[in-house]
Amino acid sequence: MISAIVLIKTSVDRIPEIAEQIAALESVTEVFSVTGTYDLIAMVRVHQHEDLAEVIPGRISKIPGVRGTDTHVSFRTYSQHDLEAAFAIGLDN
Repeated sequence: MISAIVLIKTSVDRIPEIAEQIAALESVTEVFSVTGTYDLIAMVRVHQHEDLAEVIPGRISKIPGVRGTDTHVSFRTYSQHDLEAAFAIGLDN
């Protein structure tokens, strides 16, 4: 599974509507309204790199009110759950 973090600039007056449209897209797992340079952050998870082109420039960028995106593809995912499982190996003697 390939994970991408998509930073999105939008028309400020349409943030809720745009966020809902993005969240409804297949392969988008979460959308966050945030402070700072960007207005929204979307988490996209796909099976192949080629699928990113279909989702990000093919769908997200075409939503009216989306002014731009900046995409970061993850190399590896770390979570508290994964770390707990890794450190628990061999400790149940």
